[in-house]
Amino acid sequence: MNMTLDGASPADIRPDPLPPAALRSGDGPSLPARILVAIATTGRPEVLSPTLAAVAGQSRPPDRILVCVAGSTDLRLDPAIAGLGLLAAPKGLTRQRNAILDRVRPGEIVLFLDDDFLPAPDYLERLEAGFLAHPEVVMMTGRVLADGICGPGLTHAQAARLVAEAGPAPPAQLTEVHNGYGCNMAFRAGPVLGGLRFDERLPLYGWLEDVDFSRRLAPFGRIVRNEALRGVHLGVKSGRTSGLRLGYSQVANPLYLIGKRSMAPRRALAMLARNLVANGLKSLRPEPWTDRRGRLRGNLIALGDLVRGRMRPERALDLP
Repeated sequence: MNMTLDGASPADIRPDPLPPAALRSGDGPSLPARILVAIATTGRPEVLSPTLAAVAGQSRPPDRILVCVAGSTDLRLDPAIAGLGLLAAPKGLTRQRNAILDRVRPGEIVLFLDDDFLPAPDYLERLEAGFLAHPEVVMMTGRVLADGICGPGLTHAQAARLVAEAGPAPPAQLTEVHNGYGCNMAFRAGPVLGGLRFDERLPLYGWLEDVDFSRRLAPFGRIVRNEALRGVHLGVKSGRTSGLRLGYSQVANPLYLIGKRSMAPRRALAMLARNLVANGLKSLRPEPWTDRRGRLRGNLIALGDLVRGRMRPERALDLP
């Protein structure tokens, strides 16, 4: 599928389809849910394609799929995937996710997946059942069977094997959590229709954007992890923020969220301290897949900006 996106504005590239399921009326717990699967992606078409195939092959198909890209190099999609709509927006996770939220419809359940998250085949089926059975829940996140972000990363083949080896899903069990995990988090459309959006002051990879969004969603209902929702986060390293920029965000973003009151000081400072210590110690013998020294430099630049009174999340964009 060849498309030109150069200079495109944040508008539909292909008209957003309206399948029969989207014509259902009412949002009561006894009615079938309408599920929108939303993916923001940049520069990883080889990762996105098998993820979309897994979404399209769910035992309970999505009613809509919206993919938001930042440029023409992000596209290598199968135009035959049912319910697929494409958007373009300026590069940045929060901006691209907000472009999708601008197109949410009443009564939908919005499931944000990272382009490198492989859901179990029954993920959407279990998600629908969970929201219908628990109308008091506003956000639901799943159990990550393995997370490649903590290591060199996983392939789709490895992830599929891990999902298969996990066997049948356990019964739904809901556990209260502080926030959804951004690689797989679903929520009801109501607060979004009321204007709730991701904070675009968190640039690039949007470090902690899931925490900020979850905590601002919390007044609307319970935030839970559902053990019946399972998948694997590949943690693909290509297309990610540079170590220097991420290191800056590791300091600037939690301090910014303290000021917003969407992150408690104790939690934010503990996270900041853990990253500083990890980057400092591991920079002596860094992992081949992690730019520890770049992260440490970014940490120190942010602390220097804090002392000078000029620290802000967007400053990460000024770094190489």
